[in-house]
Amino acid sequence: MKSLIVALVALASSSIFAQSVPSVSVKNINGEKIDFKSVIDSGKINVISFWATWCGPCIKELQAIDGHYADWQENYNMKLIAVSIDDARNVKKVKPKVLGEGWSYEIILDENQDLARAMNVNNPPMTFIVDGNGKVVYTHQGYTPGAEDELEEHLKQLSGK
Repeated sequence: MKSLIVALVALASSSIFAQSVPSVSVKNINGEKIDFKSVIDSGKINVISFWATWCGPCIKELQAIDGHYADWQENYNMKLIAVSIDDARNVKKVKPKVLGEGWSYEIILDENQDLARAMNVNNPPMTFIVDGNGKVVYTHQGYTPGAEDELEEHLKQLSGK
């Protein structure tokens, strides 16, 4: 029975990893509509972090990554796209939070959670790594201190460093 469960989880995971980044209408931090697929940099490792202003673990994860971000960009040819799933009522809190934290991440607003649904995000924080070919190669839900180290290991492997 245990091996059956492991096999089913592996099968489900492989279908997640086979997916490409969806083409979904979202907004940039200035409220302008864009296609999410246009935000992905081809040839670069793209880390997509789903978060919300009301999510404590999300904020902690983005703060932890911020301490490494400049080095990661240089060392692994990557960028982070922080996708806020704050709804229409809370979306006005996103820009002040980002500016207050001093984050240089690309910020995307997914008010209706269309992108979150397309990428099977249930609860934030949820992080995806997309390779240079636009394929999802890693996903992780939740945050505990030190999770950024695991993320860096995946970045190292993908970049061949």
